[in-house]
Amino acid sequence: MKIFSPIYESCLRWAKHKHASYYLGIMSFFESIIFPIPVDVMLAPMCLSRLEKAWRYAAIATITSVLGGVVGYFIGVALGASVVEPFLIDWGFGAAYDKTKVWFAAYGVLMVFIAGFAPIPYKVFTISAGALSLSPMGDLVPFVIASFFGRAGRFYLVAYLLVLGGEKMEKKLHQMIDYIGWGVVIVAIVGYLMYKYI
Repeated sequence: MKIFSPIYESCLRWAKHKHASYYLGIMSFFESIIFPIPVDVMLAPMCLSRLEKAWRYAAIATITSVLGGVVGYFIGVALGASVVEPFLIDWGFGAAYDKTKVWFAAYGVLMVFIAGFAPIPYKVFTISAGALSLSPMGDLVPFVIASFFGRAGRFYLVAYLLVLGGEKMEKKLHQMIDYIGWGVVIVAIVGYLMYKYI
């Protein structure tokens, strides 16, 4: 069933829009606070459609994502665990938040770097970092540094791989997008079931 090909083609069209850079920035900003869709969904097609602008797109995604992360951090500081925790539970991030508290206690700001780079909900860590901070302003600089390197590492890696692959990768991706899409869905379901029951 080919449902991912039309979505991918739509993303490529959106990526060529004259205001695509602004859309990418807005998406990156809000993805760090609340938006559930990863930035890569828009960043990758934009890089593929304009390979010469891939580094610029990675920079936009990085800067706006870190700015969104700072807003998420201050939401955590302002609202505290009493408001943040129920909110994250309602949005289905309760288990992730519980793990986040344990990881912050063990690894501190290193977890922000890992969350910024890895395909895990970065927004949970931005808000949690503020809510769990003992010294909000004192922890802000390490938070920003860790966020910057984590987000830049991820977005520039995406841009690099797409520039490296070039048009050949775009053609190959177009041919295989439905297989990749269904593969990701299956892996996500299996991962969720393992997480929940094991």
